[in-house]
Amino acid sequence: MTALTPDNGTTDLSFLLDHTSHVLRTRMAAALGEIGLTARMHCVLVHAVGEERTQAQLAEIGGMDKTTMVVTVDALERAGLAERKPSSTDRRARIIAVTPAGAETVVRSQEIVDGVHREVVGTLPGGDGEAMLRGLRALVDGVLATPVESRRPVRRARQAE
Repeated sequence: MTALTPDNGTTDLSFLLDHTSHVLRTRMAAALGEIGLTARMHCVLVHAVGEERTQAQLAEIGGMDKTTMVVTVDALERAGLAERKPSSTDRRARIIAVTPAGAETVVRSQEIVDGVHREVVGTLPGGDGEAMLRGLRALVDGVLATPVESRRPVRRARQAE
């Protein structure tokens, strides 16, 4: 028995999705790290460029809590890629504005992200890559669209050794 195949002979879908997601994130972190970004920094820049969005809106889009978002925006400001500015529509709100250097970085970081995705999907034979993407989109738009409430927090599974 392995983590992929329990005693009953079925495939462990949870393990497969968790493991591939984790390894994809590590590949993405390494690739974006080459230009001094994290995946969170990339996410904030991509969703802030050309749009007036608040820190709270960007945190929701990126699935980040307040503390993580503050740390991420602080790092973007230190790098000269973004800055906090007053909103043009709500004087109480602050938006995250992408600087010209940040806009250039968005182009490069998106090329990196797209390249990692192409590399991974391209390893699948024939039309399997497109079939996998269609299947994942169907799950995200369907039965796995919304997390289910649970009394116990969901934690990352242990890695197979």
